[in-house]
This record gives sequence, C-alpha cells and structure tokens, in this order.
Amino acid sequence: MTEILVPTLGESVSTATVARWLKKVGEAVAADEPLVELETDKVTVEVNAPSAGTIESIAADEGAEVEVGGLLGTMGAGSGAGAGAAAAKPAAAAPAAPAAPKVEEPRPVTGPVSRPGGAEPSGHAPLPAAAKMMAEKGVSAEQIGQGSAKDGRIAKGDVLEFLSRPAAAAPAAAPKAARAPGEGEERVKMTRLRITIARRLKEAQNTAAMLTTFNEVDMTNAMALRAEYKDAFEKKHGVKLGFMSFFVKACVAALQEFPAVNAEIDGDEIVYKNFVNMGIAVGGPSGLVVPVLKNAQDLSFAGIEKAIGDFGRRVRDGQLKLEEMAGGSFTITNGGIYGSLMSTPILNPPQSGILGMHAIKERAMVVGGKIEIRPMMYLALSYDHRIVDGKEAVSFLVRVKEGVEDARRLLLGL
Repeated sequence: MTEILVPTLGESVSTATVARWLKKVGEAVAADEPLVELETDKVTVEVNAPSAGTIESIAADEGAEVEVGGLLGTMGAGSGAGAGAAAAKPAAAAPAAPAAPKVEEPRPVTGPVSRPGGAEPSGHAPLPAAAKMMAEKGVSAEQIGQGSAKDGRIAKGDVLEFLSRPAAAAPAAAPKAARAPGEGEERVKMTRLRITIARRLKEAQNTAAMLTTFNEVDMTNAMALRAEYKDAFEKKHGVKLGFMSFFVKACVAALQEFPAVNAEIDGDEIVYKNFVNMGIAVGGPSGLVVPVLKNAQDLSFAGIEKAIGDFGRRVRDGQLKLEEMAGGSFTITNGGIYGSLMSTPILNPPQSGILGMHAIKERAMVVGGKIEIRPMMYLALSYDHRIVDGKEAVSFLVRVKEGVEDARRLLLGL
C-alpha cells in the first residue's frame, strides 16, 4: 500500500482545502498522473500519483481541510492507466513490494482541468466543508454566488470571505440584495489568487508607513554596453543580455551599503539580512506573481538573466513552484515593459523596499552645458519609513542610478 500525502505547499502555507478528486476509488492510475487538486491562498496545486497502481481509499473528501504531510488516500499495487497492452496480462510472479511513499512537488494550475468521466457539478454547489459552514451560519449559495473552486463551486474560503464582509453581519433572513448587473456588465467571482493579492496590497497600505522617492537614470552607457557585447554574451552563455541584470546588480550593491532597505520588521525588532533574495515581479495568466532570485549577491550577469528567463517561461506555463515565490527580501517591478512612464509601486510585505523601473524615453537633457538627447528612465523606490529614513532611501536610489549608468562601478565594487 502506498500513501498519498499532502506535499509541502511553500513557506507560510501549512494547510489546504481538497478542491476536487480527479480519480475514484478502484480506478487505475499511472505514475505521476494527477489525482487530486488542493486549494491554497496562493495557487491551486495538483498532487500526482507517486507510482502506478489503483486508488484503494480516499481519506480526505472534497472540502476537507488538510495539513502538510496529512493523509489524502491510499493506493494499491496494480496496472496504471499508461501501462499499455501489458497491463491487461495477469502477472505470473508475486507483485513487487510497493514503492516507498514519496511526496510529489505541487504544480500550479492556471487553466481548467477536465473532470474525469465528463461529470461536472451543477450550479455553484458548495464543497462539503463549505456546505457545513453555510448551514451553521445560515448562509445560502445565492448569497455567495460563484465560488473560487473548480467549476465555480463554493469552497470554505469563499464562505469565510463572505462572512468577513460588513454586509454579512446582517441577519441571514434578510440579506442585502446584490446589485443586478446593468446592461453590458458581467459579474465574475474573484479568483483565490486575486483575493490574496488584494488582501496583501491593502495590508501593505494599512501597516507600513509607505513613501516613494524618485530619480532618473541615463541609459546611454548601459545601452551601448549591451549593444557592444550582446552577441558575444548570448553566444557564450546561451541567453540574451537584458537590462534587468544591470538593475539587479546595482540593487544588490546598494542594499549591501544600506541594509535597512533589505530588512523587515518582526514585532518590535528589525531583522537585517546578510543575503539578498531578489523578488522579480512577473505578470502571469492568473495575476502578478513574484518569483525570488535566492542569494542574488552570488549571481553573475549571466546567472541573473538565465534565472529571470526561466521564471518568465514557467510563470506563463503555470509551472512555478510555491517555494520559488517565498523568502524575498527586496523586489523589483518593471512597469516599463507595459509602457508605464512613472508609478509608485506598493511594498510586498514584509519587505521594506521595492524598486519600480519604467519605460526608456528619449528626452532633452543638459550635459556639460549643452542640450543632448538622452535615453532616460524614471526610477521609483517605495520604502517603509518606519525603518528606512529618507536620507537612506534617497542615497540608495542614487547608488542604483550610479551603478546602472556606469557598470564599471559594479565590477569594482564602488
């Protein structure tokens, strides 16, 4: 017998909700075939079969709250779905001992997954745990509307989110009628990821004393350096030389000089980091995610470009792992790729700083007493004024500007 266990769900995530079983008791499965979907506050993940076999039992029904390492079900020895023609032949020898249980890494799900057998739940039917809570609280499915679980089903988290609304405090017998969509309008339930993004951004505004300081960087030298070496760089390292590596390197140097921007508040203590885990904001199909370059201070230009390129591909394909989005100490977001000229980025709690990059635009600048056309970019640093003083924030941004404008400073540690 092989146990199906709840995998590690990432930093700060210890529980999940069983959203949907993709297989039934007695059904044969192949190794690595998806068995069950789990819902967390960050993403929906699939748990795969640790080996080929047959589902023997389901220990956690749909809607159940499960903890990391908890038992979801069991599998017995048998032919998997992808075993081929040999699967139909009876085994002549005694079956081998079952493989040792192993926990599969969760895979983010960004698109709909077909339900086995073509069965789909009707309406917004709640999951079992949600139905129990709704009965206890006197809440109807019509009040909640479309759920965030697969196929619009209502999960326990949807009920908790509904109950947290001020309107939910009113008697259940006389709920406030929702405004009917007007002509040309459409109501769509927020995804669990979007709800989490909204909560974290509001949390940042409510808890941090957030300020933003601005500067501008002349991209002339960086663009010339990139144009001169881009072909040789790509030939040697197999990746294109972009501007993001310049900014990551410049931020790492500045963070080492001004460690408060790389710190965080924990209660009445300031936690300083002797490393730089650089978060890189990436827009994905389901919303903004921030994969983290761990120990960015140890990465070369090529290492940074390779890691960022890999993150971008896997975010688009929905293959980013939860642990790759945890542990960041500082974040860079580039609104310039969408055409943003200037913005005030919001902190990514519990971090104390975030750098906003923007579009490169040619502007008339006074250089050596003469007016010249230069490619310029506005930079914005939002910071937590509770631990970062204005002088530190401004000086940090100046160091980033200097590092990008003259990459030799980065090579010489200046």
